[in-house]
Amino acid sequence: MPRLPRRSNAEAEAQEAIGRRAEALDALDAVLPFDRRTQLATGLSDDDVATLRHLAGAGIGANSLRALASDLFYLETWCEAATGTALPWPAPEALLLKFVAHHLWDPAQRAADPGHGMPDPVMAELTARKVLRTAKTPPAPATVRRKLSSWATLTRWRGLTGAFDAPGLKSAVRLAVRATARPRRRKSEKAVTADILAAVLATCSSGSLSDCRDRALLLTAFASGGRRRSEMSALRLEQLVEQDPVPADPLDPRGEQLPCLLIKLGRTKTTDADLGAQVLLIGRPVAALQAWIARAGIAEGPVFRAIDRWGHLQRRALTAQAVNLILKRRIAEAGLDPEQFSAHGLRSGYLTEAGRRGIPLLDAMQQSQHRSLAQAARYYNDAERKLGKAARVIV
Repeated sequence: MPRLPRRSNAEAEAQEAIGRRAEALDALDAVLPFDRRTQLATGLSDDDVATLRHLAGAGIGANSLRALASDLFYLETWCEAATGTALPWPAPEALLLKFVAHHLWDPAQRAADPGHGMPDPVMAELTARKVLRTAKTPPAPATVRRKLSSWATLTRWRGLTGAFDAPGLKSAVRLAVRATARPRRRKSEKAVTADILAAVLATCSSGSLSDCRDRALLLTAFASGGRRRSEMSALRLEQLVEQDPVPADPLDPRGEQLPCLLIKLGRTKTTDADLGAQVLLIGRPVAALQAWIARAGIAEGPVFRAIDRWGHLQRRALTAQAVNLILKRRIAEAGLDPEQFSAHGLRSGYLTEAGRRGIPLLDAMQQSQHRSLAQAARYYNDAERKLGKAARVIV
C-alpha cells in the first residue's frame, strides 16, 4: 500500500490556523453565511476575524456586517493576487490607486490595449477563487465606491488612518467613473406601482396559507412606505402597535373608520434603533396583516415566516432573499417578466405612486424614511415628466 505524503509543519500550521479562524467565525453564524465560513477563514487573517467579531459586538447591523466581511475577503484576495503580499494596514495611497485602476476600466480601451485595467493573471486568480463574477465587464462604480468605503471603515476600526481622503484618490475615482461612462442601473428595472401591485395581489386569492402570507407581506411592504426586504424579513410582532381607528376621509371625522397600526422600525439601513423611526399602516393592509397573524397563530417573534412545501408554517422568519423570490414568483404568476422586478421595486413603486397622486414629497418621505431628498425626488420627477406637458409638445 503506497504511503501518503506527509504534510510539512508549515502546511499543518496553516490548516490549523484556518480551522481556528473558522471556529471563531462560528460566533457570527447569525449574520455570516455558514457555507462561506471555510472560504472566509482561508482568505482572512486572525486580525481580520477579530475585527469582524468586534464589529458584531459593537452593534453593526447584520446586512452591514455581511457586506464588510465580503468586501474584506475580496480586498485580501485581490491584494494577494495583485501584489503577492497580504493586505497592509493602513493601505498606502499607491495601493488604493492601483485598486481603482484595476476596477474602474474602460472595456473599449481594454479591447485596444490589453494592459489597460486589471491584468489578466489577477483577473484569472480572482475568477478562480470565485470572488469575481465576470471578467468581461468592470464592476459598477457604486460597487467600487462601496468596497473603498468598507476599506476605510475597517481601517478606522483598527485605530488607523488611511489615505482615503487624499485628493489624488478622489480625483482618480471621479475621472475613472466619468471615463467608463457606465449608466447607473436601478435595483429594480421597473417599479411596483399600484396597478402592478393589484395584478400581483390577484394571484393571492386561492385562500391557501401562503396566499394569506404573501398578500399581507406585499401590502404591508408597499403601504408602509416601500419597506426594504431586510426590514420585512426582520419584522417582529413586538414592533406592531395597534392604534385607534382613523377616519377614511380626514375631512369627515365621523365617517367610515379604518384600522390603524404603528410599525416601530428599530434599526434600518439608514436609521439607528434609538432614533425611534416609525410608520403608520392604515386600512386594507392592516386587515390583511391582522388576518395573516390570526390565521398563522403568531403570538410572538417573526411576523413573516417560512412555509414548507407541504403547507406547514415554520418557526423561522423568511430571509431577505425569500422576500425577493416571493415577489418575483407572484410577478410571474401575474403574467409579467420577473427579470424586470425585484423587492426594491416596492420601494421605488411607493414613491412613484405618491408622485402620481400628487402627495407632497416630504409627506411621502416621512413614510418611506428616505433621508436623501435628491434620491426620493428622482422617483417624483420620473412620474411628473411622464404625466406633464413638456414631453407632449408633439404627439
